[in-house]
Amino acid sequence: MDTDFIPLELDDEFQFACSPEVPCFNQCCRDINQYLTPYDIYRLKNRLNMTSGDFLNKHTVEHIGPQTGLPIVSLKALPQEDLRCPFVSEEGCRVYEDRPASCRTYPLARAVSQSRATGQLVENYALMQEPHCKGFSQKRTQTVREWIQDQEIEEYNRFNDMLMAIISLKNQHKRSPLDLREQHLFRLALYDLDAFRMHLENNGIPEGLQLDAAEREALRTDDLALLAFGHRWLQLMLFGRA
Repeated sequence: MDTDFIPLELDDEFQFACSPEVPCFNQCCRDINQYLTPYDIYRLKNRLNMTSGDFLNKHTVEHIGPQTGLPIVSLKALPQEDLRCPFVSEEGCRVYEDRPASCRTYPLARAVSQSRATGQLVENYALMQEPHCKGFSQKRTQTVREWIQDQEIEEYNRFNDMLMAIISLKNQHKRSPLDLREQHLFRLALYDLDAFRMHLENNGIPEGLQLDAAEREALRTDDLALLAFGHRWLQLMLFGRA
């Protein structure tokens, strides 16, 4: 049976819960094809006390998206164990507090588009009602807005929208895939924060990006500030827009 996608507004209710008491607990963590956003990697590499480079080498694979022409980073599943997530155990997720956005958002799907009239990003939600998931038979109900708050999704969405803005610029200004140099810059600024920090220390801040002393210091010590800056830096380097 196919998945049903049911459009929902922020204050619409849906019925769903997941816990060890649900018969299919942990099954959605197997046979995965899990894309990771830059913010996902930031959270996970810090949770595991790893450098971004070590995390990428150990836990991810990469390919070029056929539609966007952009590098896509995916979680490396365990092939000898039904392609399960490397962070799942019999008791549940071992990185639950820092799990990726798609894990948090499920059973909802979030789509973002850019308004032609205002240029603002517009979000839409849908319920992914999969027949094999027993969570839909649980009695808990909540609104989409309550789920976003309960699962702490807002910060993930904020950074994911920065990525969507770059994808939108790419679609406007460059129809062809990124070349090798551009792919390297994309990976560097968004996925490999530790290498990006070193790059900035060695090469400086481009003239088109003005930062005061406090902001420059934040790039040295604060990964979140560095990731936000990386999106700005990449827009300038790829599309000439600060």
